Amino acid sequence: KGAGFFVGAALLAAIGYDATLLALAAALFVVAFAIVVLLDGDLWLAKRSVPLRSVFSKSDAINRLSAARFFLFGSRDIWFVVALPVFLSDELDWSFQATGAFLAAWVIGYGMVQSSAPLVVGLSTSSDAAGGREVHSARWWALALVAVSAAIAIAVSADAGLTLAVVGGLVVFGVVFAMNSSLHSYLVLAYSEGDDVALDVGFYYSANAGGRLVGTFLSGVLALVGGLEAALWGSTAFVVVAWLLTLRLPAPRAETPGVASGVS
Repeated sequence: KGAGFFVGAALLAAIGYDATLLALAAALFVVAFAIVVLLDGDLWLAKRSVPLRSVFSKSDAINRLSAARFFLFGSRDIWFVVALPVFLSDELDWSFQATGAFLAAWVIGYGMVQSSAPLVVGLSTSSDAAGGREVHSARWWALALVAVSAAIAIAVSADAGLTLAVVGGLVVFGVVFAMNSSLHSYLVLAYSEGDDVALDVGFYYSANAGGRLVGTFLSGVLALVGGLEAALWGSTAFVVVAWLLTLRLPAPRAETPGVASGVS
């Protein structure tokens, strides 16, 4: 994903916005064609019919975690998708290449931190303390993200060292955000039971995608209304909701199946 930002920035600088969109469409067409031609035709066919209502989790813990996930990823995309690149280009006068390089480095660094989260937090691979340690960590890391988000928003609102506040602050945000994401993805497996694992995880990731959709939409709206400052305050509000939902998470009852890294 990080490499994609480098490619996108290079295309914008070389061939312009409209041609870059056409190039992206052409690349997606190649991928879609390859899927149709190369993959087994029965791959996406379910062995049995699954009613739509069964997709929604029957577990309060999964529902609360999914809601927290919705607001967590929405909080990132509120500033990351539209508001930040526009701010870097228009307000700080960064080039396409510099903006793309920063976004790429952020995504790559985020992935590296996320992969190291089990070592930092010490996630258990069994029913150690009934998963209570991980829930406790999730609450504190969510609170830390609230503090970081609010600090960045305050600094930008006060126009205090904008470049340092935005670039440095969002690097710190990425580290704390990655820890939250990994803890969530650990807990969704800990909360899932038996044959419902696939449905529970699917529901959880649909909440992830929904948060990104809403966050992307709000990023454009808030950037138009109040620029990066408004987007950062919107992000902070989403993080606060995610933290409050995390406070409602119970300790997993069953043995935890292991550690998963979250989607980005």
